[in-house]
Amino acid sequence: MATMERGNTQNARARPESEEARENDDRTPVKERLEGSAAAAMLDDPKIRRWAYRIGAAVVAGAAALLLTSWRLGLTVAVLVVIGDYVRQSRRSSTVTAWQKSSAAERRTEKQLKSLRRNGYLVLHARAVPRDDEGVSDGRIDHLVIGPSGVYAIDSEKWDKRLPVRTMSHLKLFHGPFNKKDRLDEARWEAQMASIILAERVGFDVPVQPSVAIYGPSIPWKVMRVRDVDVYAGNRARSYLRRRPKILTESDVQRIFQAAEDALPPKYPD
Repeated sequence: MATMERGNTQNARARPESEEARENDDRTPVKERLEGSAAAAMLDDPKIRRWAYRIGAAVVAGAAALLLTSWRLGLTVAVLVVIGDYVRQSRRSSTVTAWQKSSAAERRTEKQLKSLRRNGYLVLHARAVPRDDEGVSDGRIDHLVIGPSGVYAIDSEKWDKRLPVRTMSHLKLFHGPFNKKDRLDEARWEAQMASIILAERVGFDVPVQPSVAIYGPSIPWKVMRVRDVDVYAGNRARSYLRRRPKILTESDVQRIFQAAEDALPPKYPD
């Protein structure tokens, strides 16, 4: 309809000047509207918003320091603000959306395991395994690690730091007055399920060592095997793996990793 009206010059001349002006007003700022939508799209990007926040905070902090002291201190403060926020944000990041929270023990272990890739270790996070009949296990391995020293199922735990952790004859684990037998049984079950599934895929035995990395309370030992489960402080997860003897070749590692990636689906699919 609008095209027919533009083709009729008599009608066009007959239209009031104000109407033509309004039409021109609607047409001329198209470029501006596109630029505005592009800017809005950029602001929708969380990374750009994060950096905009950092720069803004750095400018404010640097200006305050500049007014109170000198430009050198102002510049230093601005740089420190940016670095501090970047470090804080990186500690909260994770490849598993369900773990993106400030106190997630799983995220802290994930960060440690990243650096082991150059040592030949491959890691899958939050992988699903069959639940046990009694419902002890939630059917999830937090971190399945495959590397030169073997295959490990690591569960990350955040416990109350006010309660001590102790063992009894390598058969019982206590957190304060609480017996953690169910937690150890869960870790052992998950590792057994992974071992059975992987062995069926690759055609040879794949022992999977269960372990629990504990954050919060002080752990009075380096690594303790309790009910066949390795127990250690969470910040030792990397050294726990790195100092073990090599038993798998690089091709074995790749083969087992591929089998695990195919047979153990993500617990939290996107």
